[in-house]
Amino acid sequence: MTSMHSDRLPGHPHIAYVGDELFVEQTPLSALAQQYGTPLFVYSRASMLAALAAYQQGFAGRQVQICYAMKANSTLAVIQLFARAGCGFDVVSLGEMRRVLAAGGLARRIIFSGVGKTRAEMHAALEAGVGCFNVESEAELEVLNEVALRLGRQAPVSIRVNPNVDPQTHPYISTGLKDNKFGIAHERVVQTYQRAAALPGLRIEGIDCHIGSQITQETPYLDALDRMLDLLEAVERAGVPIHHIDMGGGLGIDYNGETPPQADALWHKLLDKLDARGFGQRALMIEPGRSLVGNAGVCVTEVLYLKPGEQKNFCIVDAAMNDLPRPAMYQAYHQIVPLKPRATAPETWEVVGPICESGDWIGHDRDLSVQQGDRLAVLSAGAYCMSMASNYNTRNRAAEVLVDGAQAHLIRERESYADQMRLEHLIT
Repeated sequence: MTSMHSDRLPGHPHIAYVGDELFVEQTPLSALAQQYGTPLFVYSRASMLAALAAYQQGFAGRQVQICYAMKANSTLAVIQLFARAGCGFDVVSLGEMRRVLAAGGLARRIIFSGVGKTRAEMHAALEAGVGCFNVESEAELEVLNEVALRLGRQAPVSIRVNPNVDPQTHPYISTGLKDNKFGIAHERVVQTYQRAAALPGLRIEGIDCHIGSQITQETPYLDALDRMLDLLEAVERAGVPIHHIDMGGGLGIDYNGETPPQADALWHKLLDKLDARGFGQRALMIEPGRSLVGNAGVCVTEVLYLKPGEQKNFCIVDAAMNDLPRPAMYQAYHQIVPLKPRATAPETWEVVGPICESGDWIGHDRDLSVQQGDRLAVLSAGAYCMSMASNYNTRNRAAEVLVDGAQAHLIRERESYADQMRLEHLIT
C-alpha cells in the first residue's frame, strides 16, 4: 500500500494520499471522521466546480443553459454551489423544486421533468414560474393544459421523445428504449406536438431527450441526437416551431476504470453534428447530474468487526445499504480504500454493513489490509447515495461535509432518533 502515498487517486483529482493520510483537497479525512463521526459523506467543492467547468468550456460561445439534475444529490449546499455558478436545475418533484428555491436557485431556470407529475405539482410550478415542463405523455399534456387554464396562464412545454437508442448501461438506468416508461414513442411525436400546439394552455418551447445514466460511450449520444434532429425537422415541417433542444444528461463517471468521454470533448462532437445539420444556432439545454457530483464525494466508514470464515472473510463496517444503496440496487461498484494504509499484506474481504439483509454489501472480494477500528473511504459516493439514503433498520442518515481547500463546512447534521420519530404518534 505504500506506493499509494502522495498519489492522487485515478479519476479523483481532488482526493489524494499525502504521506500516510487520505485527503480531500487540503483536508485529512481522518480528522473529519474524528470530529463528525461515521458514516460520513464528504464532498470536494473544487471537484464539482471542475466538472462543471468541463461542460462550460465545451459550450463556449453557444447559447446553452446547464441544468443540474438534482436527483443525483439534492443537498441544499450542493444546490447552492451550482446556483451560484450560474446553473439551472432539472427537478422531478415538487420537493426538489422547493429545495432549489430554498437554496437560492431561480424558478425561471428550472426544468420540471418526471413521468408522474400531479396536478398539485403542476399548479405550484406554474405559480413559481418554472422555465419549462418536460412533458412525458399525451395524457400529461391534457392535464397540464387544464391546470394552466384554471390559473389563467400558459405552461411552457418541451416534449420528451423516446428515440429507442440503447445507452449500453445497466437496464435499471436505461431510459431511452421503447420498452422504458419515459417519453413519447418516436412514431407519435409529430401528432403529439400538433395536439400540444392546439391546446390554449400550453406554449411549445422545445424538444427533449434523455436516454439513460452512467453512459460511458459517445455513440449513444450521437445516435440519439441524429434521431432527435430527424424528429425536430418533422415537427417543424408540420408547422410547429421548436425553440430549444434539450439533450438531457447521463454522462458516466469512473467508478472502476471506466473511461467515459470528457464532457467538453463529447460536446464538441455533438455541436459539430448540430452545425452540420443546420441547427448550430438553436438554443440548447443539458441536464448533467452524476458527472458533476459523483466523483466529488466519498463516504467514510469505520471497520466494526472482522469475521474470517471458511468461504468468505467479512469486513463489517458501520456504513450500510441505507447509506450506500447503489450496490444492493444495481450491483454497482465503488472503490474502497483505507484512510491510513497499512504495510501488512492485504487479504480478500467481503465489505458488508450491519443491516439485517444479505443484500447489505458495499464491495465483494476486496483486497484490503485492515484491522478493527480502521476507517475506509468508499469512493465515487457523491451521486445517488445520500439522495437515495433511507432510515431502514431505524438507522440515522449520515452527516455531510463540504470541503473547500483546508476548510470544512458541515452542510447536514447527522440525523437523530428524535428526528426520525418526530412526525409519528402513539395511539391514545
